[in-house]
Amino acid sequence: MKKAARPQAPRWTEVAFRYLPFADAASADLPLGRLLRLSLFQVTVGMATVLLNGTLNRVMVVELGTPTWLVALLIAVPLVVAPFRALIGHKSDTHRSVLGWRRVPYIWFGTLMQFGGLAIMPFALLLLSVPERFEVGLIAATAAFLLTGTGFHVTQTAGLALATDLAPEDKRPRAVALLYVMLLVGMMFAAFVIGGVLLEYSPTKLVQVIQGSAILTVILNTTALWKQEARNPKVTAPDRDTPTFSELWQAFVKDGRNGRLLTAIGIGAMGFAMQDALLEPYGGEILDLSVGATTGLTGAWALGSLLGFMLSGRCLARGWDQLRLAGAGLVIGINAFLLVLFAGPFSAPAMLYFGALGIGLGLGLFSVGTLMEAMTIAKSETAGLALGAWGAVQATCAGAGIAIGGLLRDLVALLLQNGENAASIATRATGYSTVYILEIALLLAGLAALGPLVGPRRNRFPDEADPEAKPFGLREFPT
Repeated sequence: MKKAARPQAPRWTEVAFRYLPFADAASADLPLGRLLRLSLFQVTVGMATVLLNGTLNRVMVVELGTPTWLVALLIAVPLVVAPFRALIGHKSDTHRSVLGWRRVPYIWFGTLMQFGGLAIMPFALLLLSVPERFEVGLIAATAAFLLTGTGFHVTQTAGLALATDLAPEDKRPRAVALLYVMLLVGMMFAAFVIGGVLLEYSPTKLVQVIQGSAILTVILNTTALWKQEARNPKVTAPDRDTPTFSELWQAFVKDGRNGRLLTAIGIGAMGFAMQDALLEPYGGEILDLSVGATTGLTGAWALGSLLGFMLSGRCLARGWDQLRLAGAGLVIGINAFLLVLFAGPFSAPAMLYFGALGIGLGLGLFSVGTLMEAMTIAKSETAGLALGAWGAVQATCAGAGIAIGGLLRDLVALLLQNGENAASIATRATGYSTVYILEIALLLAGLAALGPLVGPRRNRFPDEADPEAKPFGLREFPT
């Protein structure tokens, strides 16, 4: 039996490398099994994202009656830390320690902050449901969201930098991209599992889900970190000279191309993220979907993002330009938001699910394209800074988009408020629609910002002329 089974191994390996996005990121120094184990920290980040942006968002708005603008601000609280991701990455690059670890301390303390935030969360929600204790509950919820968000920002930044340390130079972009695939896998499974548990909602079940997520975070992150980073006291010697953050940052943004890339990333991230605090309440309020059904919207979004990563892997393997790929993602996102926009007037939950899937697909293509572009300028000694800058701009603009989306939705509803029940439902739908239209406009602006970056087709061999090189602008993007 053993002899018969041996010839099958290469076939299974071939299947894995063919269908798993960026599976060719593995190398002799960083085998696929070790890389996938390292990626478990991304699974916990995805789980926390689903809880904060999806399940808790829906519960606080619909079940607890918390104002949408307040919930949007709570969801955006973790993004206060996002602008400092580049600094966090730099600190992990230049960490001084006699133990010889650069990334381990940041991943570990980030894990502890994630656990602490999730441990506080259930009690904060219980206090929010009691009118006499609402202020105390609000303070506790703010602390819980901030701790959880800070934890996964620190963990993710240091973890991605660790992946670049372990992977060979030619495999780094694909190794980091594979970690983002696992982030989406974690989000997808967390959304479907949490949605299944909460099909029949009760406060007790919600508390159990959050507490279970806190424990699972520690287990998975410890497993991911175990024996990954080798000790190297020379790299972390306290007496070594290291460049300051301001010096490295000035050198990074001095290149105008880098600055324009970050601008395009920010516009696109905001355009995709404004619906994060609204998609599930939109399904609950306008289409009367249950808690489990609306959590499934987040699962559909994560599935679409995973499909985007798979498709982008195939496209890049066939020689697609990474920025053209990002532009295609923006175009798909525009069409997806049109589906979401018309799902309410047509009372079509299927359109909403396909729209959520399309938003994820577009975001996946856009994220991979811009991430690959950022990775081309990342060096081993400054990997934390480059990846931190990409994450900082993306997360900060996404957080601003989430807050603006919630505030704008409530503001429009307030301006059009009417005492009749039917009119109030139409008013709420108008608030959501306004945000979705603004997101479409932002994605169009993202296309305009991204177009000049592609320019003439970039040649991998500068000494050779490229007869097919031609200008590339907004009108050349696929439509």
